[in-house]
Amino acid sequence: MAKKRWQDLTKGQQAAMLTLASVQLSLAATAWADLARRPANAVRGRKGVWAAVIAINFIGPILYFLRGRRA
Repeated sequence: MAKKRWQDLTKGQQAAMLTLASVQLSLAATAWADLARRPANAVRGRKGVWAAVIAINFIGPILYFLRGRRA
């Protein structure tokens, strides 16, 4: 099966891809900004590890918000 190019996608598929990419980037940017502003003692684990985890699509930022921050 050949890879689809952007031009091969329907307008709806293109819109869905752009929407998902926008959500992913927004989640990651928000998580990285929060991590940068949050003191190290308010983060579970090392900040450098969390910065790398946040880079994992969708799962990383969600994990950070659910598990990485101390209340």
